[in-house]
Amino acid sequence: MPIAKISPSLLSGDFGILAAECKRMVSHGADWLHMDVMDGHFVPNITIGAPVISCLRNHLDAFLDCHMMVSNPEKWVDDFAKAGASLYCFHIEATQDASALIDKIHAAGMKAGVAVKPKTPVSSVMDLGHKMDMCLIMTVEPGFGGQRFMAECMPKVQELRARYPDLDIEVDGGIARENIDAAAEAGANVIVAGTSIFKADDISGTIETFRQVVNTAQAALAKK
Repeated sequence: MPIAKISPSLLSGDFGILAAECKRMVSHGADWLHMDVMDGHFVPNITIGAPVISCLRNHLDAFLDCHMMVSNPEKWVDDFAKAGASLYCFHIEATQDASALIDKIHAAGMKAGVAVKPKTPVSSVMDLGHKMDMCLIMTVEPGFGGQRFMAECMPKVQELRARYPDLDIEVDGGIARENIDAAAEAGANVIVAGTSIFKADDISGTIETFRQVVNTAQAALAKK
């Protein structure tokens, strides 16, 4: 049974004190730290790159979950591996050979994730479940934080979980207390949340609530 992994999105943090924000999230119980890497081409925004990950790695032992919203993701594998990324998650829409890219990521010493945009069918990644370490089902259009959760993406999570009961399945986009149940019951166990964690009155409590909801849902799914 996949266990809950709560991965706060640092896109909602203060980039001026990014290392401190990372440490703050870990102190509140975060399992992973979600790094939104945007190139201004694959998505219409620019955030951080490998040099920032490298600097953060000098201050952190945490699991760095790097979501690569970039064109030509093959180009950056070695840079992010050297920088200390733990997981390199590329978009299925950005590559012509996802299987070869997964092999390249593994050879570089990182876990491999594959992300799927809301309008991309889950069939595009279904045959990769035996190779990828994680699949990210986007619940907003990638590129900006603070968007509305798209519940219509949950059938993709359900279909993927039914076929791969042991796979880490991540959801990212608009996740909050009012919809975490839907995501967890569909089968997601890796939860990315930005605003709902960073702006919470009780960050530790919010992370723990998300974890309990996911673990309860995963236990129920395992019994079916």
